[in-house]
Amino acid sequence: MAKSDYYKILGVSRNADEREIKKSYKRLAMKFHPDRNPGNTTAETKFKEIKEAYEVLSNSEKRAAYDQYGHAAFEQGNMGSASNSRGSAADFSDIFGDVFGDIFGGNRRNRAGRGADLSYNIELSLEDAVRGITKEICIPTLLVCEECRGSGARSNTAIVTCMTCHGQGQVQIRQGFFSVQQSCPVCHGYGKIIKEICNSCRGNGRVERPKTLSVKIPAGVNTGDRIRLSGEGESGKNGAPAGDLYVQVQVRKHPIFDREEKNLYCEVPINFSMAALGGEIEVPTLDGRVKLKIPPETQTGKLFRMRGKGVRSVRSGGSGDLLCKVVVETPVKLNDKQKQLLQDLSDSFGGPHGNKNSPRSKSFFDGVKRFFDDLTR
Repeated sequence: MAKSDYYKILGVSRNADEREIKKSYKRLAMKFHPDRNPGNTTAETKFKEIKEAYEVLSNSEKRAAYDQYGHAAFEQGNMGSASNSRGSAADFSDIFGDVFGDIFGGNRRNRAGRGADLSYNIELSLEDAVRGITKEICIPTLLVCEECRGSGARSNTAIVTCMTCHGQGQVQIRQGFFSVQQSCPVCHGYGKIIKEICNSCRGNGRVERPKTLSVKIPAGVNTGDRIRLSGEGESGKNGAPAGDLYVQVQVRKHPIFDREEKNLYCEVPINFSMAALGGEIEVPTLDGRVKLKIPPETQTGKLFRMRGKGVRSVRSGGSGDLLCKVVVETPVKLNDKQKQLLQDLSDSFGGPHGNKNSPRSKSFFDGVKRFFDDLTR
């Protein structure tokens, strides 16, 4: 029998990230776990499929192989089986502990005291975002107290073992037909109780202080991108790991260029003589000025593409293009001689509606004439 698609089994798209896959897996594992469906062989089979799909999709190497070759990637020992011990009772208990531990507060002492994640908004110029830059930032955060070294106690003798959980940080309770573990209500999962608190941090183990960091901004970032600095968030309690710092990127509006993904856009004004006769002009790029050849009879709004003069993507690595839109500018503040020259030129065109020298104008007014002729019939 052909196996079902792993993505369909977990109910996620092929572009799902690690968090989506894990969330869907936990939800389905809770629903079909054999301990919650005693004697239901259908649920047991479904649980095995869910577990097998998760073991592949949660592993980057196995997932890449599966995306390329499907189930054949794991046949005949290509990469080892997707599950080494499918259907065993040990598998159920391991997964059960993982799923319900997150919900009921199982063995999660470090996670419970983990420092909070922080967010910092950084504003960049377009040039810095495109080329990359290293910036120093200062953030207010909670750091480990130097006096008590994070213990929250005045001295080592001021910390005693919790008698409720006997230092385990967890107590076992009954939830219907199964038992689960949750954080101890007395010591809140730490296994220790502070008798005399530290005067510096008032028992928190952390103090609020500013922290200066050097952040390397990679080339090609754009508004909305987020840079994660692992372990640079708030310090955790009682030796728990620190949280992460997320640097949110905001790129300021540029006076010349507009950015769309990898491409840059700009408007280049030219006079009507240049548009009619052609010529060469200088246009700006982020790397300096370059020459742009304007062919004769160029119309306003025409786009000229300058390949490779855009932004190098931080994800794909390839460079975009610069697209220059020419705008024919109407001359202003004309003197009498210039006005007369323009009038002579207009007369040579055969009047305001033009002829072969202004094909779009002639076509438009011919269409207008036909429209009104049809109305009078």
